[in-house]
Amino acid sequence: MTASVALPAVRTIEGAKRGEIDFAALIEAGEPVVLKAVATDLPLVEAGRQGADAAMAYLLRFDAGRPVVGFVGEPKIGGRFFYNDDVTGMNYAASRAPLADYLDRIRAGIAADEAPSVYLGSTDVDTFFPGLRAENPVVAEGDLTGAGTPLASLWIGNRTTAAAHWDMSNNIACPLVGRRRFTLFPPDQVANLYPGPLEPTPGGQVVSMVDFIEPDFDRHPGFRDALSTARVVYLDPGDILVYPALWWHRVEALDDFNLMINYWWNDVPAFVDTPMTTMLHAMLSLRDRPEGEKRAWRELFDYYVFGPAERAGEHLPPHARGALAPLDDTAARRLRAQVLQRLNR
Repeated sequence: MTASVALPAVRTIEGAKRGEIDFAALIEAGEPVVLKAVATDLPLVEAGRQGADAAMAYLLRFDAGRPVVGFVGEPKIGGRFFYNDDVTGMNYAASRAPLADYLDRIRAGIAADEAPSVYLGSTDVDTFFPGLRAENPVVAEGDLTGAGTPLASLWIGNRTTAAAHWDMSNNIACPLVGRRRFTLFPPDQVANLYPGPLEPTPGGQVVSMVDFIEPDFDRHPGFRDALSTARVVYLDPGDILVYPALWWHRVEALDDFNLMINYWWNDVPAFVDTPMTTMLHAMLSLRDRPEGEKRAWRELFDYYVFGPAERAGEHLPPHARGALAPLDDTAARRLRAQVLQRLNR
């Protein structure tokens, strides 16, 4: 992947200390930021410095014994877990197996001329590796105060590539073993990244259909514009990358054995529903209406949804505001019941 213009720089912070990082402020700034060498003292990072075998042995100490979901692709996919050529399925096989089996396959491939691509994505840390976070606290207790309960996951594999995609949550990513390269794009580049099907998807999220290594600019001309907005970040073990929800990101694992932890979180109450539900219903109810109607509905959405939360009801007495009042758990349940009632008509 190349670009003909200078890429936007990514803010980098040196000397940050765990327990003193205001992640909410970093997210509020609206741009990716790198915190260098924040977690280089963690035991898993230190094990990785000794080599793949030492890192695997350390990881296995915390194995809960549950079969884990892994993806395995033939050497020809070059680590890019994606659709097959005619987009009728995936270019890899997914299955459940003991963690040790996947690690053995990765280990065997290190010395091989051609090795299968092995990838264990988004594996819940506390479910599958109890105790690992306590010994390797990338995010210190209190770092995410007020941000809801974060979901911590491990990403394990050899030299793999996750196609560019977006997540609905803010993200903290920290490679613990092996280096990573992130290529990030702001949310406004969605059209220039040519999203694939809503389902099925590789790994659960909509991905860009552009081949970043050999882009077809005749088929995807807008990708040239996307490249001018790309932020490219190289992370060493112990570095942290923080970026907001809905930023597109392509993730490359650059070494023979790689392990990354990430934390997803949204700074909203638990009763706030996923916007993806809203978008899917909008496809059903709005997308195919006449353009004039859609323009009018855009004004209503700007007023009721995208504008200040209190604006639509502030001119009404409190008892008359109904769903226009600030939401709490009770009001959210009531509104959800109204939505379900309408959907079930």
